[in-house]
Amino acid sequence: MNKPTLIASPKADQVLHAFGDQVSILLGGAETAGKFTLFLDVTPPGSGPPPHYHENEDEMFYPLEGQVEFFINGAWQEVAVGTAVFVPRGTVHTFRNSGDVPLKMLIQTNPSGFEIFFDRCAKEFAKPGTPDMERIVEISAEHGIHYITD
Repeated sequence: MNKPTLIASPKADQVLHAFGDQVSILLGGAETAGKFTLFLDVTPPGSGPPPHYHENEDEMFYPLEGQVEFFINGAWQEVAVGTAVFVPRGTVHTFRNSGDVPLKMLIQTNPSGFEIFFDRCAKEFAKPGTPDMERIVEISAEHGIHYITD
């Protein structure tokens, strides 16, 4: 039996803020039977996550607006808007907004679960004061995300 087609638009309760980014969850595990998470990520100029790798997810990026550089296989590379980037699980990577306007990207992780990780981090970032980065690292590790400090 075929499942019904789903049309998803951003919902206010699915907009999360952490690491300086705004993430709008479009589709999560509940809507995709755990197959993937799809979200719109807005990154301010000069920002991006620290180098890291995922144990559990493959990650796909599709820049929509702005300028972005990716660090993959030990080197930085500028990627044009409209270029698809695939990062298999286990690959050390990061990206940064290399422009002077917000970077907007569609990002998909397979399987789903990234939305749960980001929601947990957003709750930590929403607490008064500066975020407890040790707690963020713990949450990340619980979701198979590991930061590279070398």
